[in-house]
Amino acid sequence: MGVQKILFILGFLLLLRGGDSQEKTFSSGTSFHSSPHITDFSSMRKLSPVTGNERRRSTLGSLLTVVNVKDFGARGDGLSDDTKAFTAAWKAACSSSAHVTMLVPERKAYLLKPIAFSGPCKSPVTVAIKGTILASGRISDWDGADRRLWMLFKEVDGLRVEGGGTIDGNGQVWWKVSCKVDSAQPCKGAPTALTFKSCRGLTVNDLRFKNSQQMHVTFSKSANVRISRLTISAPGNSPNTDGIHVTGSTDVKISDSFIRTGDDCISIVSGSSSITATNIVCGPGHGISIGSLGANGAEHTVSDVLVDTARLEGTTNGVRIKTWQGGKGYARNIIFRNIVMDNVRNPIIIDQNYCDSSKPCSEQKSAVAVSGVTYKNVTGTSATAVAMDFDCSRTVPCRGITLQDVHLVTASGASAESFCRNVNLSKSGTVVPSTCSS
Repeated sequence: MGVQKILFILGFLLLLRGGDSQEKTFSSGTSFHSSPHITDFSSMRKLSPVTGNERRRSTLGSLLTVVNVKDFGARGDGLSDDTKAFTAAWKAACSSSAHVTMLVPERKAYLLKPIAFSGPCKSPVTVAIKGTILASGRISDWDGADRRLWMLFKEVDGLRVEGGGTIDGNGQVWWKVSCKVDSAQPCKGAPTALTFKSCRGLTVNDLRFKNSQQMHVTFSKSANVRISRLTISAPGNSPNTDGIHVTGSTDVKISDSFIRTGDDCISIVSGSSSITATNIVCGPGHGISIGSLGANGAEHTVSDVLVDTARLEGTTNGVRIKTWQGGKGYARNIIFRNIVMDNVRNPIIIDQNYCDSSKPCSEQKSAVAVSGVTYKNVTGTSATAVAMDFDCSRTVPCRGITLQDVHLVTASGASAESFCRNVNLSKSGTVVPSTCSS
């Protein structure tokens, strides 16, 4: 037997022996990792509903496998219900022993009813959304389901969701029956378009969201989350359509995103810490908010938040901290820096007396403590005369509030004002408006 033939057989046996490993290294020194960045889906083998042996051969032949939703019956015509096909495709992807990509092809619109993609999965999964995912337009499709959820990823670690596609919540059918639009309607919740719950090592990037039923994307009880290059849009009068909502999560980084909705561009609520948002364009909407916190006497905490480099255009608020009277807990170690305001109604606001009620809220003794908040290099224009508003609790005043290099004037160019109540305030550099009246 020739030397060349012997080497070929040995190489083939080594390949079979290493088929299930996370990383394969050949004698040449070339290393093939299990989770490279995916750029070319055409070169990968598809993972269809096939036998175990066929799937193993596919894995050996290509380091990454692809689960294409169309191979599980998804039609992508924008009319047919593709929920079962997506459920079957996810089951195949989540059970794969190799890093797998679940592909939603481009130039198609896939109609989905409420759906859950649950883990844990055997290997890391990438969901590549190239086309459009469209929510069912029938509210009755949520009968018997959680009305606050449309698409849910739960307990999936190492997940990536990306691809440049669109998630369309078809929210118009929900908005018209919202009590905030029609006071004759009962106040009921509406779905968040995309929810991630209890996910670790999560990446979400390069996606478009539009017209969510309520919030666009929520991160709940998750850790080590990276969010970038999102474009989120809904009409300025659409009710409760927050862009990015973070709750009970830690180590979350949001960057390079455009958010134009009818509510908060970014909202950060209880149990969240180590949250960073950079390079954000916001407006219309209610601005970037921490809270609300402490509703119904609850104990809520938020800490270690950095908002760095943001532009807010025509929003109701700029950077806001809002807490209810009667609550407990804290909001602390918060930095807002390099922020540009363009015709914003309340550019800088802390409201410890938040009251989202048609009836006045009575003063209470307890409050969520607000401390260690810095505003640095915040400039631009206010749509109202009061550019800085610190309305803090009489019994639990705001402490350690720092203003550094702040310059805010009214949209007409006239001098703006500041309002301060129960706040411990320090200033450095140039601060305009420089005085507080109460």
